[in-house]
Amino acid sequence: MTDDFVLDVTRIRDEVRKRMEAGPVTGTYGLDKERVIAVLNDVIATEVVCWLRYTRHAIAAIGIDRAQVSAEFTEHAKEEMDHALRAAERVSQLGGDPDFDPKTLEQRAHTDYTTPSDGDLDRMLKDNLFAERIVISTYQEIIRWLGEHDPTTRRVMESILEEEEEHADDLVDLLGI
Repeated sequence: MTDDFVLDVTRIRDEVRKRMEAGPVTGTYGLDKERVIAVLNDVIATEVVCWLRYTRHAIAAIGIDRAQVSAEFTEHAKEEMDHALRAAERVSQLGGDPDFDPKTLEQRAHTDYTTPSDGDLDRMLKDNLFAERIVISTYQEIIRWLGEHDPTTRRVMESILEEEEEHADDLVDLLGI
């Protein structure tokens, strides 16, 4: 087996010099940057809606297991906001504007904002598990789409996905299913 890999550093330097304003996005970037930014902005919307839902549920929860469930919801809410901020940072790195516009969050989010009015812990747990499972599926599809074309965004999404899977596991444990 022959190793025919040759790195043409001179060519790369010349190409990079021509587009210095593009920041980290070089000619070897393998996707439509604007489409990746749009997908990440939908991720931001999804994560903000999840943060809002978990925060609301943590405050509204009632019942004998309230303290434990509320603490879990609060922890998940903090992580959801961190996910939104990580996606926003990547949007910024790609030269886009992170979209936190409250007027369009609901339309762009992959999940719903639910508000059980009676503080029903079981309903809240199931609503959040449903949302986590949607997020897991949609993020897996995004990761497959990114493939090897944008390894940095893929790694950001993989790290977020890992935490979303942990959330789902926590919720299954709390539900006892």
